[in-house]
Amino acid sequence: MVRRAEILDIDLSIRFKYGIHTIVLFVDPTKPFSDVADELLEILRDRYPQGLTTTFGSKDKIELPDDPLQIEFALPKSPTDLSRGWNPLNVSEKDTPASKGLEDNSVVAFAFRPHDADEDDETKFEVDFPRFQDDFEEEQ
Repeated sequence: MVRRAEILDIDLSIRFKYGIHTIVLFVDPTKPFSDVADELLEILRDRYPQGLTTTFGSKDKIELPDDPLQIEFALPKSPTDLSRGWNPLNVSEKDTPASKGLEDNSVVAFAFRPHDADEDDETKFEVDFPRFQDDFEEEQ
């Protein structure tokens, strides 16, 4: 789902992950992360108006934020093993995907920071991955 009229040659294909969800966006690497957060939140509201699911089989939903500035981003600690966790990206107003080293086909986790969170509160990036065991259990 692309909101822009066209995809440019310089655009990066980025996979944004939260819980069991993966949202693929084509991102202009020279635009600030605030633009990325705006587009991501718009798509989430359109696609998942009731919220996001964190784990497979859960019916609980995480409510979407009101403000795109509540979205925080993280990069994998190991690009070849996403289960190792995430390093917060700590983006500022002027940071762009290019300035943070994102490349085409990068994987980026996102999380929502509550309005009332302290600056010292660490954001938890929750990404769930399907496992062979999950598929096997569903078949039985």
